[in-house]
Amino acid sequence: MRPPHSRWRSAMDDRAPGRSRTPVAAVRDSSLGLAKALNGLRNSLPREPLRAGANAASMLVLGTAVEPGMALRDSVSVPNPAAMAGWSVRARLELLLEVLAMSGRHTTDAAAGSPVTDAPMTLSTEDIPAPRSIRVLRSEIDLRMTQATPEQWWLAYAVVSGTLPTVTSVSECCRRAQLRGPWAALRLPRRMAAMVGPGRQVDVVVGRVIVDVHHTAHTDLATGIQRVARATTRRWVAEHGADVVLTGWDDDYRTLRRLSAAEQATALYADQPPDAVPQQPAVVPWRGTYVIPELAVEPPRTARMQALAYHNLAETAVIGFDCVPVSSGETVGTGMGPAFARNLAAVRHMDRVATISGGAAREYRGWARMLAGAGLRGPRIEPVLLPATAEQATDAALQQVREQYLIGSLPMMLVVGSHEPRKNHLAVLAAAEQLWHEGLDFSVLFVGGNSWNSDRFTDRVQQLRVAERPVATVSGMPDEQLWAAYRLAHVSVFPSLNEGYGLPVAESLACGTPAITSQFGSMAEIAAGGGALLVDPRNDESIATAMRRTLTEPELLARLRAECAARPQGSWDDYARTTWGFLVGGIRPQEQAGPDGAA
Repeated sequence: MRPPHSRWRSAMDDRAPGRSRTPVAAVRDSSLGLAKALNGLRNSLPREPLRAGANAASMLVLGTAVEPGMALRDSVSVPNPAAMAGWSVRARLELLLEVLAMSGRHTTDAAAGSPVTDAPMTLSTEDIPAPRSIRVLRSEIDLRMTQATPEQWWLAYAVVSGTLPTVTSVSECCRRAQLRGPWAALRLPRRMAAMVGPGRQVDVVVGRVIVDVHHTAHTDLATGIQRVARATTRRWVAEHGADVVLTGWDDDYRTLRRLSAAEQATALYADQPPDAVPQQPAVVPWRGTYVIPELAVEPPRTARMQALAYHNLAETAVIGFDCVPVSSGETVGTGMGPAFARNLAAVRHMDRVATISGGAAREYRGWARMLAGAGLRGPRIEPVLLPATAEQATDAALQQVREQYLIGSLPMMLVVGSHEPRKNHLAVLAAAEQLWHEGLDFSVLFVGGNSWNSDRFTDRVQQLRVAERPVATVSGMPDEQLWAAYRLAHVSVFPSLNEGYGLPVAESLACGTPAITSQFGSMAEIAAGGGALLVDPRNDESIATAMRRTLTEPELLARLRAECAARPQGSWDDYARTTWGFLVGGIRPQEQAGPDGAA
């Protein structure tokens, strides 16, 4: 008995002259008499050329595959999946040869000393109307791929299979090609194509900027990472237009693909994520730049990112948020440590990392120095600080916050952030309780959702509320109300144990509200511009002292507010422009011209 995949293989492989085609399995029958009857009926029907406009693929008629260009008169026919698969893979082989030929011209131009440029373009299987026979394609593949590099085998696997390979897949192709020749090596991606479905359109995107926003395109959450990804990507699309291709992944994270219109709306504007997405063309980056402005930690995704960064001729870059799972592993959820390690396994082969703060840059550079022990250079790492911006609060939002969250004339301490241990909210509660015992009057409002290991925080808040302490939590708050809360707060409190960038600190100071934050890392970096008190977040008394001073020293509070008003305001436009210049253009932030033309 032939193996299950043999019917697909028979549609692809060469056949000896005069060898008859094997009837498809769907009409095999143990009754010899029925088989003879069907063959007799088939042979008795005359053939005529395929009518204009009919499908050029083979058709299934009475269980027999008919050659393209021929049809059976007065018969009912349906597309032959095996033949369609053969046509699709032949189109992919033609596409591969076209890209290889283009790359060969680049190599020749470079050797001759001519400038090599990559005009942005997209080469697609949809543009190949009539792929040649498998025998001709095999001959050309053997010729072109005999001395293929690992980068070319990465391309071959991606184009032929319609999926992105892992480092292991590329190595297997290289070794098989060395031992048995290129055509034998291509069996690996051809089998993958058969498994995932070979009929999908494949686009090789050359010389453009591929922006991978898979997670952001599938959530309407507006946490720090999503806010950064949306703010930058939205501006990149507006400024660079068709040079930017927004992508995500299939559910199994094998195929990089174009985003649907609904997914793009979610990625750029936090619209409601779509429930279902029609199949989109598979995308194969080649040359150009592949950029990830979000945190990618899904293991199958990072495995393919690693191979793309290691083997592709595209430059690769990422926005680096922090290395908290490495430097403060005890503060993150189970599973995040190993997942983030796989992210770093991909990032170590990338070209550039734009961190969101100087503190995050120090973390990434410390990690990069370790790579020398593995014989790796690591990426270039440069900090591009997030902008400290504030949106105006409407009168309606201010009134809503007053009515819902202020308690009479009590000063409100605002704490923004999820309730995971790293945010140190239990220490804030301990400091607040100490001050209440001292007789100071104020309220505390926590804004942020529950997170990993937040049960102790939730229980402690409930105990304080039973004791009639003025403390409240809200898991979600519209942006317009959040900006109003910042402006109505007495101070904001953010004594986190580790942050890539303390966004609530920057937002509070931009709104003119003083902040109490940690004395190290990105938080101290933000506070250096004035308007904040620094504390030791591991010392409850240090936090309580800062809170007490803002309540009992009016001249200190006035000075901090004046410093807030004097802080320079950044802009997301400048941030997006600077990150693009570094991630895509390779220009260090210090060397880029500002809005006024000065460097």
